[in-house]
Amino acid sequence: MATNTLDNNKMRTMPVGKLLFNMALPLALSMLVQALYNVVDSIYVSRISESAVTALSLAFPIQHLIIGFATGIGVGMNSLLSKSLGENNRERVNAAAGNGIFLMLIAVVLFMVFGIVGARPFFEVQSSVEETVKGGGDYLTICCLFCVGIFVEVLGERMLQASGRTIFTLFTQGTGAIVNIILDPVFIFGVPTLGIPALGMAGAAVATVIGQWIAAILAIIFNLTMNPEVQFSLKMIRPDFKVLRKILSVGIPSIIMMAIGSVMTFSMNGIFQSFKDYGETATGVFGVYFKLQSFVVMPVLGINNASVSIIAFNYGARSPERITKNLKCALSAALVFMTLGLALFQLAPTVLLGLFEPTEDFLRLGISALQIVSLGFPFAAVSIALSATFQAMGVGIYSSINSLCRQLIVLVPVAYLLSLSGDVHLVWWAFAIAEIVSMIITLFLFRRIYRNKIKPLYEQQKAVL
Repeated sequence: MATNTLDNNKMRTMPVGKLLFNMALPLALSMLVQALYNVVDSIYVSRISESAVTALSLAFPIQHLIIGFATGIGVGMNSLLSKSLGENNRERVNAAAGNGIFLMLIAVVLFMVFGIVGARPFFEVQSSVEETVKGGGDYLTICCLFCVGIFVEVLGERMLQASGRTIFTLFTQGTGAIVNIILDPVFIFGVPTLGIPALGMAGAAVATVIGQWIAAILAIIFNLTMNPEVQFSLKMIRPDFKVLRKILSVGIPSIIMMAIGSVMTFSMNGIFQSFKDYGETATGVFGVYFKLQSFVVMPVLGINNASVSIIAFNYGARSPERITKNLKCALSAALVFMTLGLALFQLAPTVLLGLFEPTEDFLRLGISALQIVSLGFPFAAVSIALSATFQAMGVGIYSSINSLCRQLIVLVPVAYLLSLSGDVHLVWWAFAIAEIVSMIITLFLFRRIYRNKIKPLYEQQKAVL
């Protein structure tokens, strides 16, 4: 009975184009809702003050790192779980899920400790403005102490994705984001008639973690009731070092990728803060840009996440035609989304920035940022779409190499050198330059993957025939 369930999995039987659309659409929609939450969150925070927007930008590296650990563990678990499904290995499927949960618990404890002892010092080394330090410290402490919600949500969604049930991530992420959007004004500005005080930045954090916890509860319910491929029990959480090593071999590079992103954001915040006359404003613009570009990038990441599961499953099932056809479909879709994003940022930057009650300086810096950075979007589409093969085939180190070059080795040094000109507008060109370099590296690494892992599958098929 179990074997039939795996044999009939849609990742083995459904036409590839339809399969990618079927799996990516819920992910893309749920991530768009998540992007909407990120923007709305910043809009409400901008009503507090410009310092509050800056604090949100300065908090982003740690929030990004939390998501990075959750995603990294989830990607490693997802890769092994999908491959095991493709091989009809029920025991390994359950072991992958259980050891993913074990790693999650360790990471949660580490971030809770940081929330207690490290949140305020993290802001003190970045800003001397007390409003920024206090508001940001309160916000980050709450997000770290209750981070178990985002971890459970991400891992639960990855288990559903691995078996092809991406539709449920639309409900988990979507519901969590909507709850967050509704609760943001309630806790930020208060509702005196209900006895709810105005909590400011702390209120934004409270709304965030409540949304994450609700999404986590839904993810648990969906896995227990709608995911028969994974048989949940307490004994599956026992650590198995062979399984842990396989998960971490893919997960650690993914975590490093996200950690590099955190270091990049921290470094870029420092570069923008070095402009004495408008450092706080430039940092705020940088944060707002990240929120706005998520509308473009999130759907492409949804395509990428669906591709990882499809490629891993069909790599385990030895179906190279389905792998290559999926890559062609994913690349085409990614280019469409990124080109539309380029057009939006070029033609309507004032409309986008107007959502955040910008000052004259904020608007001037923001228009320049959106129009310059968006020039790199089409190049990023190629990198994101093809990088799915790195994670799906257990060569996560390639993703780390690519991300390291894109976000640290190229972006930060180029941004620093451009900042020496004294013109903050020039700094934004570093992003477009980094995307071009990243695409070149991705194409080179993908060629190696194709030659060493995909092409041999075609040769095996010919030998059998």
